[in-house]
Amino acid sequence: MHNRATARIGRGPAALLRRLFGRREYGLGLLILLVGAIVGFVDPEFLARDNLRDILVRSAPTAIVACGVMLVVVTGEIDISVGSLLGLLAAVMGLFVSVSEWHWPLWIGLPLTLLIGTGIGFSTGVLVTFGRVPSIIATLGLLTALRGTTTLIMRGENIDGLPERLQSMTKYGVVGVPLSLWTATVVICFTAVLVKHTSLGRQLFALGSSDYSARMIGLPSRQLKLFAFAYVGLLTAVATIVDVPRLPKIEAGIGSGFELLVVTCVVVGGVSISGGRGSLVGVLLAVVLLTMIRPVLTFLDVGESGEKWTKAIQGAFIILAVITDSLVSQRLKRVRPVGQSSTEVA
Repeated sequence: MHNRATARIGRGPAALLRRLFGRREYGLGLLILLVGAIVGFVDPEFLARDNLRDILVRSAPTAIVACGVMLVVVTGEIDISVGSLLGLLAAVMGLFVSVSEWHWPLWIGLPLTLLIGTGIGFSTGVLVTFGRVPSIIATLGLLTALRGTTTLIMRGENIDGLPERLQSMTKYGVVGVPLSLWTATVVICFTAVLVKHTSLGRQLFALGSSDYSARMIGLPSRQLKLFAFAYVGLLTAVATIVDVPRLPKIEAGIGSGFELLVVTCVVVGGVSISGGRGSLVGVLLAVVLLTMIRPVLTFLDVGESGEKWTKAIQGAFIILAVITDSLVSQRLKRVRPVGQSSTEVA
C-alpha cells in the first residue's frame, strides 16, 4: 500500500516539477531562454543570427577549458591558474610564430605551445599529488608566477605580426565557421565520451566521491589527478591556439580574469566543489549563460558600467551556486544509504 501511494505521489505534477528543476541543467536552460526572450523583446537585434553566432564564438574557449577544469573539480581539487596559463601560452605562441619575433613555422610553434601547456598542467598535478600542496595554494602561486613570466616575455608590450594563415584559419575556419567552434565541439564530444563511457571517467568521479574509499579499492588516485591537471593544461593550450589569433595582436594582460569565469561556469553548472558530482551539460549551459551577460548588458544599454556589472553578476552566481551545492550535499548525506556513492555523470 505504501509503495503504491509513493508511486502515485512520484507521478504527480509536483514531483514532476521537483524532478525537472532539481537538476541544475534544466534551470539553467530555462534561465537562458527567459533572458533571451526578455532582451529580444526589448531589442530584437539580440536574437539576430550574427549576434547569437558571436555569443557562441565567445563561449568556445571558455567551454574548451571548462571541460578540463570540470574534471579537476570532480576529483576534489581546483585549478585557478588557467587564466594566467592562457596568457603565458598566448605570449609564448606569439614569440614562436610572429613574423616580428622568432617567426618559427606553425608546425613547430603550435605543437610546442600544446606541449608547454600540457607540461605546466602536469607539473601542477605533481605539486598537488606528490608535493601534497593544497591545489588552491599551488594554483594560486602558479597564477602569480605565470602572470609575472608573461610580463617578462611581453615586456609590457603587445605582440603583433601573427601569420596571416593562422589568423585566417581561426577567423573563418571551415565553411565559414570559426575554428574555435569546431574545436569546442570536438573537445565537448570527447569529454562527454570520457566521463560517460570509459572506466577512466567513472574512476575520476569515484575518486571525488571519497578519496579514502577510492584508495581502499585500489584506484590510482595520484595518476587520476595528474591526468586531470594535464588535461586542463592541454585544453588551455588548445583554446589559446584556436581563439587568440582571431585578433590582430596579442595584448599584454590577455587572460586576466579568465580563471574566475571558468571556475564560475563549472560551479554554477552544478559540479560539486567537494568533488564526485557534476554534469557536463550543466557546465556548458553555464558557459553560455555567463557569456551572455556582457552582450545582454550592451543591448540593455547599461553603458560604461557594464563591465562592473558583469563581474558583480558573476560573483553573485558563484555565491548562489556554492550555497546551493552546500544544501544539496547536506541533503545527500541525510538520505544516502551507507556506502552509496554520490557520483553523478551526465
